[in-house]
Amino acid sequence: MRHLMATYLEHVGIAAHADLPWEQLDNCNILVAGATGLIGSCLVEVLLSRKDANCQVYASGRNEESWRKLFSRFDNDNRLHFLRHDLLAPLSSDIDFHYIIHAASDASPNYFVSNPVEVMKANILGVEHLAEYGIRHHLKRMLYVSSGEVYGEGDGRVFTEEYSGYVDCTKPRSCYPSSKRAAETLCVAYGAEYGIDTVIARPSHTYGPHFRPSDNRVYAQFINNVIDGNDIVMKSNGLQYRSWCYVVDCVSALLYILLQGEKGQAYNIADETSNITIRQLGEMTATLGGCRLVMEVPDQQEKAGYNVVTKSTFSTSKLRDLGWRILPWNMEEKMQATIDEARRFRNNNC
Repeated sequence: MRHLMATYLEHVGIAAHADLPWEQLDNCNILVAGATGLIGSCLVEVLLSRKDANCQVYASGRNEESWRKLFSRFDNDNRLHFLRHDLLAPLSSDIDFHYIIHAASDASPNYFVSNPVEVMKANILGVEHLAEYGIRHHLKRMLYVSSGEVYGEGDGRVFTEEYSGYVDCTKPRSCYPSSKRAAETLCVAYGAEYGIDTVIARPSHTYGPHFRPSDNRVYAQFINNVIDGNDIVMKSNGLQYRSWCYVVDCVSALLYILLQGEKGQAYNIADETSNITIRQLGEMTATLGGCRLVMEVPDQQEKAGYNVVTKSTFSTSKLRDLGWRILPWNMEEKMQATIDEARRFRNNNC
């Protein structure tokens, strides 16, 4: 059955009515750390799009101005609260957060080059500070949003949750995958030693409209080129082969993991119908944007932040066993919805 085109906000509304035990969230306080990021912002939107939901959503971030722009359509929703917090510091509050989603992480490659220490601390200390707070404040479950980068360079196989590839720990760029690995182990350790109920999500490369202006992930650069009316500039041969996932599908998966995942387990998140090379992604985005794809030599700083993994594809059978399914649109249609929403959001906030 062919589905008509839908907007990003319509996709959010569909995800908000997935077949899940939403009653688990009744009368609960939910903390979303990293709420102004790509995944965290979409998660807040999905939670608040359930008009009859009886829960309080605390969207945590460092920048209140960004928060207000992202969630302006919920200005009159008394379930939404801003909590200014930097995860490098312990959380100071007296609120019982029954569910905590740790989606705060600097995932843009430029940070891997300029601030590798802070990247590592946000991942590892973030888990420590949130888990310690949860121990004292009646935490029911913490979901850690890790990354598919924990698999490193593989041997060509499709990654299942039991696999572990190679990461060169002596490279500054490894601040991201190495700290994600350590943070996952720390989650499990808190479960073993203190009984904290934790679950782990490993998203593949995720695209969506609410990336930061400074984000230099490849898909964000491509979309910015389109919105600015420029040609798409690709600064590599584009042969890296990756699993991709639309942010609304990713957030839907997070909610399945949060509400139905098994304690202490990790789950891959990917759209297995969206395995393509970076060049194919660039060509797709250029076609949708009505522009050209051009090649440009990267400078040394840009090259230092690149993900060197040649093939990164994911099995999602473990996640699908929980009942999760992707939205019934193809990648081109989801990318079009992403571009349209990114353009609308920018025009409304200029």
